[in-house]
Amino acid sequence: MSPTTDTATERPPKALMRRIAMASCVGTTIEFYDFFIYGTAAALVFPTVFFPALGGAAGSVASFATFAVAFGARPLGAMIFGHFGDRIGRKKTLISTLLLMGISTFLIGLLPTAGAIGVAAPIALIVLRIAQGLAVGGEWAGATLLAAEYAPAGKRGLYGVFPQLGPALAFALSNATFLTVNLFVGETSDAFVAYGWRIPFIASGLLVLLGLYVRLKVEETPMFTRQRTQPRDTGAAPVVSVLWKQPRELLLAAGSMAMMFAFFYIGTAFLTAYGTATIGLSRASVLSIGILAAVVFGAAIALSGICSDRFGRRRVVLASCALSVPWALLLFPLLDIGSAAAFAVGLTVTLAIMGISYGPVGALLPEMFRTQYRYTGAGMAYALAGVIGGGTAPILAADLAASGGGAAIGWMLAGFGLLSLVCTLALPETRHRAMEQTATSPVVAAAEID
Repeated sequence: MSPTTDTATERPPKALMRRIAMASCVGTTIEFYDFFIYGTAAALVFPTVFFPALGGAAGSVASFATFAVAFGARPLGAMIFGHFGDRIGRKKTLISTLLLMGISTFLIGLLPTAGAIGVAAPIALIVLRIAQGLAVGGEWAGATLLAAEYAPAGKRGLYGVFPQLGPALAFALSNATFLTVNLFVGETSDAFVAYGWRIPFIASGLLVLLGLYVRLKVEETPMFTRQRTQPRDTGAAPVVSVLWKQPRELLLAAGSMAMMFAFFYIGTAFLTAYGTATIGLSRASVLSIGILAAVVFGAAIALSGICSDRFGRRRVVLASCALSVPWALLLFPLLDIGSAAAFAVGLTVTLAIMGISYGPVGALLPEMFRTQYRYTGAGMAYALAGVIGGGTAPILAADLAASGGGAAIGWMLAGFGLLSLVCTLALPETRHRAMEQTATSPVVAAAEID
């Protein structure tokens, strides 16, 4: 394929692009809201509700282990939903992922506690958490493809921002929901542990209905529709094509995002527990600070995505990776000052650095893989990064906090930063690539550098 021109040059109407932007943003917001309320509950109440026999420290590790389980399911979700997204279309697959996530989250809100049904409670929790992981594994790639495949070539970074804003909006919404519940039932009330934590999970059903309405109004991307009329250069399943034709880009892309996931889930899940249990801040303070940090996080995503159209995806991601290493070593000494202000700065800067990296990814990964297996390739790279960074970082941090303190967690985060820096240096620049190809177009070499 040509590295500088697209086969289709028409510019979609602005009204259509607004609808696409809304559909991609609303969908990822709902999906990640469901994902994040789990992380918040895992930090605040799940050790007590589902693992009371293990005690404080072990219960916290077990709770974050269930949080990590979903990351193991993400690559499988990316392969399953990626296959159908590349075969039957982006729209139908995105509706399926939204329904799976919504039903799983709603049922978590109805689960009996360990005190009521014993070991069956954490087992059921793990099963539903795996379902959440499968859904998110299939969601992200489809939402970004919806935006990127419609967007004009010179504005893919801009339109790729909209699905990327979903996690920032979802983190703010998740914290706001828990904060509202907290204000009604009280900071020290047993009501929060007894039933208050369930409200955000059950209320997610209303958000799912909103998301379905928006997504049903969107048409399949023209790029995918045209691709279906062309003969395939191979009869292999999309996952086989990705592993056979672009394994290097798959692995490098996953490694380049490892820091991003580690910073994000340390910030959104682990630091919620650290702020309340270790620093001693009130639950209301930690949740309020989370809302403020989410605003800055969203701004960083938007600015970096837009800048990537001008300066290149790779350069913007590199800047974030370079910032992550020194900040990782400064983070916990800053948090251990113990004030709300120090916690606010620590959480906000952590999410802002992650946001700088996250913004360009909405265009970078769709540009990296061919149309016929793009859903699968982008989803697998994203999911593998989630396993490497997001799945391991919170559970390792919970263990390191008990044994080595905050400094050990800082060194762990710095290691993720170095890994991502090295992998990003080896990545190609993609902003001038064509996204639409014929069946006989060659795959662009991974060594292409802007």
